Amino acid sequence: MTTLYLVRHARLAASFGDAVDPGLDASGTSQAEAVAQELASRLSPMPIYSSPLRRCRETAQPLATRWVAQPTILAEVGEIPSPPLSLAERQTWLRNAMAGTWSELKRTAPPGSPDFDAWRAGLLKAVRGMPADSVIFSHFVAINIIVGAAQGSELLVSFRPDLTSVTTIEVSGQTISVRSLGRQQGEGAPVLAGR
Repeated sequence: MTTLYLVRHARLAASFGDAVDPGLDASGTSQAEAVAQELASRLSPMPIYSSPLRRCRETAQPLATRWVAQPTILAEVGEIPSPPLSLAERQTWLRNAMAGTWSELKRTAPPGSPDFDAWRAGLLKAVRGMPADSVIFSHFVAINIIVGAAQGSELLVSFRPDLTSVTTIEVSGQTISVRSLGRQQGEGAPVLAGR
């Protein structure tokens, strides 16, 4: 059995509707330091993976520094791909998509949309194929897709992981199970399950 710690990135310097690939703001940098300290105090060094987007790479860096490690960039754990829309339209599309199911997302996809099934399958294959316990820095929707697969849910959003929350899952063969959901938006201090 493999244990994976899914960390949502820290606070962005710009919103999803304002920039294509924003990094962290000052608060986000502090959040990244705090989650690195929490993870390093509870876990032995293990492989670190990150979405290729700046917000995840920058959130992963403090833990990588503590563990003297280099995060592996893993495109499969990146953000859900967007249809060919303007930044403002993209934000509206994502807000509407997150209120529905996977089937609704595909049925209402604008022309020219990416293959959402292929993205989802690639994400879940990558998670199921992790060779060892690992920390993975990823995104709100991607973490929800993984939790949804574990729970057999078609909802795009099963829970609302807060910035730098840590969701712990276990993988055995093709089976994903949730050990603990990370702190959700509006809750208190981070809680980290695991060793």
